[in-house]
Amino acid sequence: MMKVILLKDVKNLGKKDQELEVANGYAANYLFPNKLAVALTDRGKEIRDEQQKLLKDIEDQKIAEAQEMVGKLASITLEFKAKIAGDGRMVGTISTKQIVEELKEKHHLIIDKRKFIDHYLVNALGFTRLKIELHKGVVGVVNVHVTESK
Repeated sequence: MMKVILLKDVKNLGKKDQELEVANGYAANYLFPNKLAVALTDRGKEIRDEQQKLLKDIEDQKIAEAQEMVGKLASITLEFKAKIAGDGRMVGTISTKQIVEELKEKHHLIIDKRKFIDHYLVNALGFTRLKIELHKGVVGVVNVHVTESK
């Protein structure tokens, strides 16, 4: 038997970074050649710890960028004009795609339209607040103001 550290998830065996004891032949003939595991040595532990630290640093950076974006979004109100039908309702809608394009063109903020939590379309005059999940657990709000076009 040999102790190994998994480099990737292995079906029916374990998850990435898990320490396991496997048969010598399994490790030598399958796990090592396919770069699915490394032997459990001091150097192997160091490599795993370095990778985990690097991933944590990247994650922290993404969270910081998302929180900065929350602050930028809070100070922005997007203005749209829409036609009004005879009964006072808005003709058409303002889609998330239009909102994303407006943020990109006027404020140089790039947001994926699939990140919107509120999937309803803006179809009324006045102010609407749409939530955007910028990163897991970090939610920003974009303000949309629709006025009547004359």
